[in-house]
Amino acid sequence: MRSRFRSDRRLTVRMGITLFLLGLLYVGFVAALIALLKSWVLVVVIVALMFGAQYWFSDRIALFAMRGRIVERDEYPELHGVVDRLAAMADMPKPVVAVSEMEMPNAFATGRNPDNAVVCVTTGLLRRLEPAELEGVLAHELSHVAHKDVAVITVASFLGVIAGLIVRFAFYSQLFGGRRDQNTMAVLAVVMGVSAAVYALSFLLIRALSRYRELAADRAAALLTGRPSALAAALTKVTGDIARIPTKDLRTAQAFNAFYFTPAFGSEPGLGRFFATHPSLEQRLDQLGRISAELGGTTAPGKV
Repeated sequence: MRSRFRSDRRLTVRMGITLFLLGLLYVGFVAALIALLKSWVLVVVIVALMFGAQYWFSDRIALFAMRGRIVERDEYPELHGVVDRLAAMADMPKPVVAVSEMEMPNAFATGRNPDNAVVCVTTGLLRRLEPAELEGVLAHELSHVAHKDVAVITVASFLGVIAGLIVRFAFYSQLFGGRRDQNTMAVLAVVMGVSAAVYALSFLLIRALSRYRELAADRAAALLTGRPSALAAALTKVTGDIARIPTKDLRTAQAFNAFYFTPAFGSEPGLGRFFATHPSLEQRLDQLGRISAELGGTTAPGKV
């Protein structure tokens, strides 16, 4: 079933190119591990099990990591009402609704397809936003599900996760593995080098896709609700509030930045801005301002 969220051909093309390039990288990575470790059965079985676990249980993993829990209608009737209305407007299945008891104002969507999706908001977000602003944020998250880019990011991030784990394993194995012969040490060094290169390449590919998909979700949400100014107000409010939270309190959340409505950066993000998962606030507000003008609405907050 096709939703009423406006399709984005450029997003579809970017997702296809990213998956193709990561697929080539994935095949090369597994082949290199098999050649180096000389045990193709072990490599294939471990990689397949981890891939399956991430694909099938990504929603549960994300909810567990962010302390989210599924909530029923009688507990959060207004939240369910907004999700019901947006799902009906978009002509898509209603996702499972969850809430995370976190002060950080944010939201995310996860799941392998629209029939197995979860949209989660933090209590900090619910306390801060007006109804129209909350609707804009949730429309943004539902558009990720409708465009299927949540599943693509989940699959795409798998290779980087595996490569990162192997780098850590090889590093600690060299530190604490005791005395080894030169051949074993050379194999470990090559495995760590290949894994580090794969991690770096997959990291850059995912970041490039992630920044564009956020702009696509903003655009789709603004067009579905017809209120880009409300989404712009939510962006401005949430980004400003997150910036005032100490960075040390955001470190756990930063691992999931690619899935959030807006990234969990503290007041001093440093070099993180150069490898951001999201476009800048200015870029997002500029786009919403143009959409608002096209729709004949008001100018986005903070823009002339």
